[in-house]
Amino acid sequence: MDTRLPTIDDARTELTWRALILGVLITLVFTAANAYFGLKAGLTFSTSIPAAVISMALLRNFSGVSVQENNIVQTVASAAGTLTSVIFVLPGLVMVGWWTGFPYWTSFTICALGGVLGVMYSIPLRRALVTNSDLPYPEGVACAEVLKVGDRTSNQNGLRAIVVGSVVSALFVIVIAMQLFASDVVQYFRFGTRTAADGSEVGGATGYDFNLSFALLAVGHLIGLAVGIAFFVGAAIAWVGAVPWLTLHHPEAGAAGDVARAAWSHKVRFLGAGTIGIASIWTLLKLIGPVIAGLRSALAASRARKAGHGDALPRVERDIPIGLVGIITLVCMVPIAVLLAQFSNASGLGSQTTILVIGGVVYIALMSFFVAAVCGYMAGLIGSSNSPLSGVGILVVIGAAMLMAFVVQPLLPASAGPALVAYALFVTSVVFCAACIANNNLQDLKTGQLVDATPWRQQAALIVGVVAGAAIIPPVLDLLNHAYGFAGAPGVNPEHALSAPQAALISALAQGVIQGNLERNMIGIGILIGVALIIIDIILRRRSRASLPPLAVGLGIYLPSSVTLMVTVGSVVGWLYDKRAERTANPGATRQLGVLLASGLMVGESLVGVLLAALVVFSGKATPLAVVGESFAEPAKWLGGLCFAATVLILYRWLNRLSGPATARH
Repeated sequence: MDTRLPTIDDARTELTWRALILGVLITLVFTAANAYFGLKAGLTFSTSIPAAVISMALLRNFSGVSVQENNIVQTVASAAGTLTSVIFVLPGLVMVGWWTGFPYWTSFTICALGGVLGVMYSIPLRRALVTNSDLPYPEGVACAEVLKVGDRTSNQNGLRAIVVGSVVSALFVIVIAMQLFASDVVQYFRFGTRTAADGSEVGGATGYDFNLSFALLAVGHLIGLAVGIAFFVGAAIAWVGAVPWLTLHHPEAGAAGDVARAAWSHKVRFLGAGTIGIASIWTLLKLIGPVIAGLRSALAASRARKAGHGDALPRVERDIPIGLVGIITLVCMVPIAVLLAQFSNASGLGSQTTILVIGGVVYIALMSFFVAAVCGYMAGLIGSSNSPLSGVGILVVIGAAMLMAFVVQPLLPASAGPALVAYALFVTSVVFCAACIANNNLQDLKTGQLVDATPWRQQAALIVGVVAGAAIIPPVLDLLNHAYGFAGAPGVNPEHALSAPQAALISALAQGVIQGNLERNMIGIGILIGVALIIIDIILRRRSRASLPPLAVGLGIYLPSSVTLMVTVGSVVGWLYDKRAERTANPGATRQLGVLLASGLMVGESLVGVLLAALVVFSGKATPLAVVGESFAEPAKWLGGLCFAATVLILYRWLNRLSGPATARH
């Protein structure tokens, strides 16, 4: 078994100390931004492209800087965009009341070990999903183009787009915090009302909620029109179909908004869970062949290196040797087993520690590879920002909870139920870290392939990024928890709590399976919806260039409408901008400016959100910047909506001028 690292065979700069240090610094900033944004909106964003632009702008005055060195910077920093996705699971331990905060070393170890596993699993998958695949990898290709262009003017315009986007979104969030603008344009209403026996008005209820968030608008710009439409279809299934039907046929008294949100939260979201689950399984079935071929290719490369023919391998085929991958994977399992044993003993499950630890390690090892394959494929199809991490988390937690319920729960008293729920979430969090890093790493490796980078150097750099991200995630989560709290957690004010939608759903699923009150009917209907969507998507792809990604529809069902509707608007805005870009002298560079502006919009809003969280904690006030009271709420809604729309128009007109004039069609 060959474990030797490939030799350095050229003098060009690539894996350097300055690249690693700069990548780590960018990682720390973007990790904080992504944690806040993900907990607020249920989405995270890719940091590869803004990191590449920042790297080129900062390193351009140094001697010997290469495209490959800038690629290392974005590889390290991109860990911020994906390892932060552990927020889709880890806050669940707070929501179910098991943790009151995030113990630093435990949280750090979960993130670091899971992330390293993700890097290791992505190595054989690279050959299946990158080298021997025609997957488009939209973010990886876009990042490669940014790195290739790399001239001074492009750097300046790109950096300007990031800075302007960041400043605009940051200022808008500050004005919202002052309560001069509303954060949402929202309206709920009743229909088919009638008087109940107790004299209260009941009937159907539904509504809409546009979150005035430049970050959500930017997400829509990045994901594209097809996924944006799929989000809208999912929102329509939820809020035009399921919520009105449930509230009409199972009437509840109360305000329209409370009734509609309760129906969506307690019932309809499980439709999305079923849809996402079956779509993820469908993805895995399509991956079996390519994954097997990739493993064979990786073993063949290892045999060639062992036979002394490693130098004959092309640069873009030199991974960390598969033997070393196996050793690192096994070594990671040792501290994971220790963590599981400690958690088991501390939670009162000590009598079943042996079976819990062995089962947990085996489950983590197998499921990590499974989810790495699914997420890697979807990253190649629609980008790492849109990969089905949420759906995968649903599958993983249901699997872990079912094992707890059928194997361990019968051996324990009934009072052990909450501890088993916590244990299932703990195991899922490790798997989830592996999934999100593999999801990101394959995108980075596609970028590296296009810029003639060396895969093993990128893989080593990503491990550095994983450790840096793991170091900053626990204190950021603690800060946000103390400032806002998470919706549904004990003692949290729901008006100011971060929704953390995925963590709420995943923890609810774990509780439902173990406590026996899972919404099986709604999940079953969601599975049927998912099957129908898969068939529709297959037909659309065969007969036209159109598509309706089932996973995106599922996300549209179970993410709140405050997220999905603004994301849909952003996808339309981005599509219109890209259509204009096609008529410019340099369409590729023009589209890249749009990507960089969108990245800036997300970073600015998220960073201010983290700073406001710190202000809330230190001031002890829920709204420390407020200058007006609740009486200004209605004018604030109109002011916020109008100013948001006007700012979007002005911002994109400025970007059009920056990118140059469009040419007339002939």
